[in-house]
Amino acid sequence: MNPTTRFDDRAGAYVAGRPSYPQAAIDALFDGLGDPHEVLAADIGAGTGISSRLLAAAGARVLAIEPNADMRSAAEPHPNVEWIAATGEETGLNEASVDLVTVFQAFHWLDPHAALREFLRILRPGGRVALVYNERDESDAFTAAYGDLVRLYATDETERRRDDARSAFERLASAGAWHQPRRLTFSNTHDLDADGLFARTRSTSYLPKGGAAAEELRAESRELFARFAANGRVQMRMLTIVSIGDVGGDGA
Repeated sequence: MNPTTRFDDRAGAYVAGRPSYPQAAIDALFDGLGDPHEVLAADIGAGTGISSRLLAAAGARVLAIEPNADMRSAAEPHPNVEWIAATGEETGLNEASVDLVTVFQAFHWLDPHAALREFLRILRPGGRVALVYNERDESDAFTAAYGDLVRLYATDETERRRDDARSAFERLASAGAWHQPRRLTFSNTHDLDADGLFARTRSTSYLPKGGAAAEELRAESRELFARFAANGRVQMRMLTIVSIGDVGGDGA
């Protein structure tokens, strides 16, 4: 499936069911870049703007790059976020025009080599690129049970693709494409009621969204919720993984 269309009809569930990111992870993106209010960020694959609004709340001006019209339409406006219909491989931005390129939960949908060439083109000397992913921490019993449910109903190998994409980025970092490559990990939790848990499954592009399989998934997610809920809520435990590379002062 075309990655620019696979989230069609999932934008509402994405708004209702996707987690945010810890403030410490957002702070790490700006560490060493100076005053965030002076930073122009390109947020690639911005979806419904969860990450773009966090970057803007830190003070940055954000260009939210998102090819899917449904996702852009579902985004909550923010005065420091400008939406652009484009892809990570062809952003349409000027050469050496941004200080920070971020890709939250989306690098695996891009052609890694074409995207990284584009990131290097649009980054100013001394700029930074960062991949940010929320991944399940399955040392927690509920999160592990949810992971089992995802693996049972997954329609493709997106989770493996996600790991492969991050590894590709980090291999380029270790090969010298980035200065001071590093990986940082932060604890995160996602607090959900029963509807929120099902919205999370609905927002996942590699889980069924229609037919008998989707109904079975809904029933099993309700059963899972009932088994683990306390006071009408469950908490999914996650690790927010941030992979960072800096561009040298000479643009290389």
